[in-house]
Amino acid sequence: MTRYVALLRGVNVGTTRLAMADLRRIVTDLGHEDVKTYLQSGNVAFDSNVRDAEKLAAGIERALADELALTVPVLVRSGRELAAVAGGNPYADREDDPTRLLVAFLATPPKKSTVDALTVPGGENVSFTVTGREVFLHFVDGGYGRSKFTNAYLEKKLGVVSTSRNWKSVRALAEMTAA
Repeated sequence: MTRYVALLRGVNVGTTRLAMADLRRIVTDLGHEDVKTYLQSGNVAFDSNVRDAEKLAAGIERALADELALTVPVLVRSGRELAAVAGGNPYADREDDPTRLLVAFLATPPKKSTVDALTVPGGENVSFTVTGREVFLHFVDGGYGRSKFTNAYLEKKLGVVSTSRNWKSVRALAEMTAA
């Protein structure tokens, strides 16, 4: 069995409401084991014999649509991948406020041309590093809540589905999926 985390985009932050008990039930009903959610924002860790993260994501997306009529993008990372993210933040040694550090998880690696064209909106002091399917973000002058460098901005500029988590959540999810 491999330990995974599924990251649901846009759950319980706008109009898409999902009880974590329903999410746990759905993931369990799909045949996965040791299912645990973190916070109320669509983070679920689980063990699975399935080795294909895209199949896992598609299965959860389909079950959410079929059972709850929710259309929610789902991104899946293995515990090993999450450990690499948690250990690879280039800004972690510069910032001790976890609300100023975020990771945007991308469904697929963006094209080099879109990464090269990515810029911070005018007047904002944000550092970013794109590494594979993650974008590490450091909000130097404040938190994510006041920035225009949002998940929606990243999706538009990179052309890929994305969901963001603050550094505290990334570390907690990495612990939940550690082998």
